[in-house]
Amino acid sequence: MRATIAVVAQGGLRSLTYRAVAAKAGVSHGLVRHHFGTRDQLIAASLDYAVTESLRASSMFDEVTDAAAFAAGIETLAQRDGDMQAFQYELLLEARRRPELRPHAQRYYAAYRDANAAALRRIGVRDEALIDAIWFALDGLVFRQVVLPEDVGPVLDRIRALVRAAASPA
Repeated sequence: MRATIAVVAQGGLRSLTYRAVAAKAGVSHGLVRHHFGTRDQLIAASLDYAVTESLRASSMFDEVTDAAAFAAGIETLAQRDGDMQAFQYELLLEARRRPELRPHAQRYYAAYRDANAAALRRIGVRDEALIDAIWFALDGLVFRQVVLPEDVGPVLDRIRALVRAAASPA
């Protein structure tokens, strides 16, 4: 799956072939085809892997208990594994052109939104519109970091201040 992510991150979904993945992974073309079956199954498995790893790296799976710890690691997510983030955004953009990929894009957004919402609810944020606004801000922040990395600490500090102000005791 990491080979799939690297191939797509470097050349877009149009560059995704069994041969390209096999070459990147150092395995046979037949092994990739046999294990995943179809290109869509390869994409789906790689997306699920990428989302899970990204959420883990961004601390959204952690038991965040206060606003100060919310979204820890998000500011360096693109630096630590830019290919993983680029792969996800490539898939989202391609889903705009290819309707058969839209279920993958919907799963992507649902997974991140749900993880973000769960982390915020654990802290005591109940305002659904604010939960969505924070998710959109974090998504945009990571996309920006993939394309044009910069210090986003002040933005995250502001988001955390919003979270702190909106949090109610559990």
